[in-house]
Amino acid sequence: MSLLKDKVAVVSGAGSGIGRAVAETYAREGAKVVITDINEEHGNATVKAIQEAGGEAFFVKADSSVAEENKKLVEAVVAKYGRLDIACNNAGMGGPAAPTGEYDPAAWDRVIALNLNGVFYACRYEIEQMMKNGGGSIVNIASIHGTVAAPNSPAYTASKHGVVGLTKNIASEYGEKNIRCNAVGPGYIETPLLTDHLNKDMMQAVADKSTMKRLGTPQEIAELVLFLSSDKSSFTTGSYVIADGGYTSI
Repeated sequence: MSLLKDKVAVVSGAGSGIGRAVAETYAREGAKVVITDINEEHGNATVKAIQEAGGEAFFVKADSSVAEENKKLVEAVVAKYGRLDIACNNAGMGGPAAPTGEYDPAAWDRVIALNLNGVFYACRYEIEQMMKNGGGSIVNIASIHGTVAAPNSPAYTASKHGVVGLTKNIASEYGEKNIRCNAVGPGYIETPLLTDHLNKDMMQAVADKSTMKRLGTPQEIAELVLFLSSDKSSFTTGSYVIADGGYTSI
């Protein structure tokens, strides 16, 4: 398949989980993929997997929570390929668990810095480049908690609501400039964000909150991101598409 043939894409947080699945899916569909992650070992592992499958990718280490590193990332993409067509802004974190009245301000700042500020910084420089090359598609990874609460995770909930709002703003500002921007709201997905912090029984309890009674897979989210990144969704912008196994339907 070649939905993204000759396209240049960048994926943040692509060293594992949803980001890695998105990067590999982009490459499968013919895109040249720039992998970025704060973890160099994981990022290079994604590049290796793509190359071994016959795709094209290279790695740029970057901290998504820092504006200047987002700027330099886009510059690296353009230096290598001359343009930027697609971006999936996926890097994020959960943060510690505590009710709002007890939440550590320093923890709040860390979560907001990566989950919200980082998405803004990425979009800021991606849009600037996409304007130069005549358009593009941005997909921001939000969460189901961009629309419903995550008790004891106020920073995460606030950041993901913010990502949804930012996405809609970008779509309204750049629709006539051939730049589309959409958000994806994954439910509970079997990634290190869950598996590293929950035991088997806890994971099943989370899975049972959805009507499908299971966790999602990174690949299921990646296929949705692919659709929103490709010309198959050419009339879709400003959307917030939830993929949660029915979690928010009840």
